[in-house]
Amino acid sequence: MTASTRDIEKAAEVLRAGGLVALPTETVYGLGANAEDPAAVSRTFQVKGRPPSHPLIVHIAGAEHLHDWAEDVPATARLLAEHFWPGPLTLVLRRGRRVPLEATGGLETVAVRVPGHPVALALLSAFGGGVTAPSANRFGSVSPTTAEHVRAELGDAVDLVLDGGPCDVGVESTIVDTTGDAPSILRPGGVTREDLEAVLGRPITVPSTSRVRVPGQHPSHYAPRARVVLVEPGKAVAETERAQGLGHRVGVLLPPSLAGAPVAAHAVIPVPASTAAYARGLYGYLRELDRRGCDLIIASLPQEEGLGLAIANRLRRAAGPRPTA
Repeated sequence: MTASTRDIEKAAEVLRAGGLVALPTETVYGLGANAEDPAAVSRTFQVKGRPPSHPLIVHIAGAEHLHDWAEDVPATARLLAEHFWPGPLTLVLRRGRRVPLEATGGLETVAVRVPGHPVALALLSAFGGGVTAPSANRFGSVSPTTAEHVRAELGDAVDLVLDGGPCDVGVESTIVDTTGDAPSILRPGGVTREDLEAVLGRPITVPSTSRVRVPGQHPSHYAPRARVVLVEPGKAVAETERAQGLGHRVGVLLPPSLAGAPVAAHAVIPVPASTAAYARGLYGYLRELDRRGCDLIIASLPQEEGLGLAIANRLRRAAGPRPTA
């Protein structure tokens, strides 16, 4: 059930009182806290098990509030905000005085966005301030794209969960650094590289490393309980059957090029040919394969254009080296 006006007003009260509210956005569900309340922000890190050095994104109600949160807003940032807000684009700017260092991981930069979801925007308007909102899940695990995902993973650690239905985009926002001489993509996401370049009128880089810390840069991230193994699309069936033969309970994200191919696996999820549909469903697929008891997931990277760039980024980190106990 979609959150009502009364639910949103209650959520704003929870934020004012220093509580945590899980809120829907067009990308994933976020774990919201009053961005100007260091204690509430710190509690976000505790609930997620997130290292305090990892900065959070401040969500605001509109681009007109950007100067309240950033010390300097260059022309490039204004241009991108005009074209893509509300929407899945986060801008990295110089930190304004309203932003506590707890929210930025101690950095003098701040990540800001205007979410493109009516429930999130209504909450931000009712609250009247900025809200930090990392994904509403344990640090490093699969991001939630429904209210049920949040409740299942965080339970009573969240004071209130606002239900806004399934997320439309399904992967996190694109993060663009606008603090240097030329903008660069620090995390691919819901706004494509091609769309950014069309607005900017020039190429934009996607560096493998960055001087600026932002969310989603940990080597292992967005990871299900099952181990994720990436293979070439044409080898997905053979690798699945080999691993199944070794005793693994294998789940496979079957690439579109192999649609309808018979495969001996514990669980098979056909990947949509549309990258928008794949992005929307990706985290749900990973959670479903966990739910079905898979211990190994075989997946292939899509073409790294459009939303395929963001999907490939998420799959690489889901397959990344896991921390040892």
